Amino acid sequence: MDKKFYLQGPEDEMEFMPIIPLNEDDDANADEQVIPDVLPILALRNTVLFPGVVIPITVGRDKSIKAVNDAYKADKLIGVVAQKDSSVEEPTISDLEDIGTVAKIAKLIKMPDGGTTIIIQGRKRCKIEEVLTDDPYFKARINVLTDEVLKDDADFNAMVSSIKDLAGQIVNLSPNLPSEAAIILKNIENPSFLIHFVSSNLNSDIKEKQRLLEISNIKARAELLMNLMQTELQYAELKNKVTNKTRAELDKQQRDYFLQQQMKAIKDELGGDNVAEVKEMQKKAEGKKWTSAAKEMFTKGVEKLERMHPSTPDYSVVYNHLDLMLDLPWADYTEDSYDLKKAKKILDHDHYGMQKIKERILEYLAVLKLKGDMKSPILCFLGPPGIGKTSLGKSIANAINRKYVRVSLGGLHDESEIRGHRKTYIGAMPGRIVQSIRKIKSSNPVMILDEIDKVGSDNRTDPSSALLEVLDPEQNNSFYDNYLELEYDLSKVLFIATANNINNIQPALRDRLEIIDLSGYAVEEKIEIAKRHLIPKQKEMHGLTGGSVTKEGSFKLSDAVLEKIIQDYTRESGVRELDRQLASIMRYQAKELVIKGKLKATITANDVEKILGKPRYSNDLYKMANMPGVAVGLAWTYVGGDILFIETQLSDGKGELMLTGNLGTVMKESASTAFTYLEANCKRSDIDPEMFKQKDIHIHVPEGAVPKDGPSAGITMLSALASAFTGRKIKHYLAMTGEITLRGQVLPVGGIKEKVLAAKRAGLKEIIMCWQNEKDVMEINQQYIKGIKFHYVKTMQQVLDIALI
Repeated sequence: MDKKFYLQGPEDEMEFMPIIPLNEDDDANADEQVIPDVLPILALRNTVLFPGVVIPITVGRDKSIKAVNDAYKADKLIGVVAQKDSSVEEPTISDLEDIGTVAKIAKLIKMPDGGTTIIIQGRKRCKIEEVLTDDPYFKARINVLTDEVLKDDADFNAMVSSIKDLAGQIVNLSPNLPSEAAIILKNIENPSFLIHFVSSNLNSDIKEKQRLLEISNIKARAELLMNLMQTELQYAELKNKVTNKTRAELDKQQRDYFLQQQMKAIKDELGGDNVAEVKEMQKKAEGKKWTSAAKEMFTKGVEKLERMHPSTPDYSVVYNHLDLMLDLPWADYTEDSYDLKKAKKILDHDHYGMQKIKERILEYLAVLKLKGDMKSPILCFLGPPGIGKTSLGKSIANAINRKYVRVSLGGLHDESEIRGHRKTYIGAMPGRIVQSIRKIKSSNPVMILDEIDKVGSDNRTDPSSALLEVLDPEQNNSFYDNYLELEYDLSKVLFIATANNINNIQPALRDRLEIIDLSGYAVEEKIEIAKRHLIPKQKEMHGLTGGSVTKEGSFKLSDAVLEKIIQDYTRESGVRELDRQLASIMRYQAKELVIKGKLKATITANDVEKILGKPRYSNDLYKMANMPGVAVGLAWTYVGGDILFIETQLSDGKGELMLTGNLGTVMKESASTAFTYLEANCKRSDIDPEMFKQKDIHIHVPEGAVPKDGPSAGITMLSALASAFTGRKIKHYLAMTGEITLRGQVLPVGGIKEKVLAAKRAGLKEIIMCWQNEKDVMEINQQYIKGIKFHYVKTMQQVLDIALI
């Protein structure tokens, strides 16, 4: 390879440094030696040789080395021409310029590595007339060109003077060049050599230098040289100005940034620490299914990152934002399983009962299979704690072959947790929705929004309002996250919210949810759940299964024993407390196995009392309403249905009504309504009107520490009042629930399944309720309420006729 041996810095630094000639007067030297018509030709790759100029050349090609050796042994003259394209390794005659320079080899040096370095001096410009041979190297017939002679041309002399001045200015503006260079330039007397010398050392393009060489008119050559020098001088002045201005403001960060800007030209060699990171990001981005907006933002972000030094504060902000964009699964979806039989099998295996939800999921799958593309429904599982709402979401994900992710919303009080923080803030993060999508690596997971009714709010932010966009099928295909600063498609996500109390959910948010009521479990359902899920799980957790447990370590719990545990030791709609009681039994059994080496084959009711202690709850309390004025009502609580007494007592007084038992406003109004109705219709119930003036009435609801409210105790209060005033007892094993009006109408109430199951648990045999609640009773599995007689009523008089003995 033939290349210029630079004594100055790299070309793109554009520094100007003269090379001292052997002799200024190239014409005089040329006259000493006759130039033959035929010369060996040496192709130069990266430079142009001018007459009179001395340059060192490293010769690498075999052809070139042979040409140089032969010329050096002969008359030391050789033709030097530039390549048109410096990237060509083995040039042909068509790759060479026509006009070059006859050069004399002043010195030939053999290098230790086997290469050859020559020092050559240009003599005369020449033109290749004809190439005689290219083997073993180029030989050509040349024609020596002469410059047009100018005598006493004032314009030309002025140009030469200007060239000297410009060269001096460039040297002074270049801190890497010695000031002596300007003195040497001023002392060059020969105008022709001055032009050639400056042209050779000018940091211009090779093509521009070739143009200078090809111009025969020395004045025109000087004019073109001046134009090129003016350009270089302007660049040097601008660079010097920027350098001086920046230096005045430098602190550490500015200095690093300035150096980074200065070193852009050698970025491939230096590049900062972020070159590998940027390249890795660009490689990751190649396979992404971006939206056009996301692709444009990523491209701009990468360009910004390339310009930044890794130590600047904004670098991590930009990097983290791009990293999030790369981690998000843009249009990456898991393939749904449309096998409805398999899905039903998985749902039935994981959860007992819950037929309504299972049917809804299978319907969704069926439509998805037929249509191929469908907006996901926004489901909300509503029910008491411990019945498996959250775990059902995971089971649904398994059934339809989707990924599962859970977002806990309990206690959330900042909308930025949903929608993300603006990335300009320190410690900013995307919202939980986008974070969950990023973690799960799928754009169509099953996402559980747990405890959506417990989302908090304060004076400034309301997260439930931020959820409106997430949970609206018409809007969530373009969900905007403040950190991401892009719209993201959530329409394929199957959102499933869970809640205990629908009244705590904002109305606008509730309107977007498809509410599916999950009632509490009946005793029979709990027994099945314990046998199928809880007992095997607890045995495994306590080391009572597997190879280490022999036959002596196995034991069983009968249905009767499980029923005793459920009725005597738990009062709940779900199965969490039951799970804890079973865990207590397993711990006891594990201890017995370790101490005695074997266990009883079956756990009996007596064993349960020995392990768990005396029963905590008793149904006998609810069966004894043995005095007038006491009625049994049914209540709904967030943990399911419950039984409550309404106690009424008369005493001498002025007809005042007193209410105690931590009652809410609605419940107090129900008592007042019942009292007014009974007073207005006292003759129909055979009650002396004077009693209402001579007796004070006290209504009390036991468990005074527990707040109570709601309209469903209306008929119970009226029955208790009528019982107290008439002295007639209320029928045994009877419970009731329903709202009343002043006209004596009975209105429907909610939570029927929980209330009916609570009555069943308590051993009650008859229930009075509004005729409009009959449809709610029909939804309950009839096996679970066998033995209970229902009385459906429309008026209060019907209630009294049934209730009073």
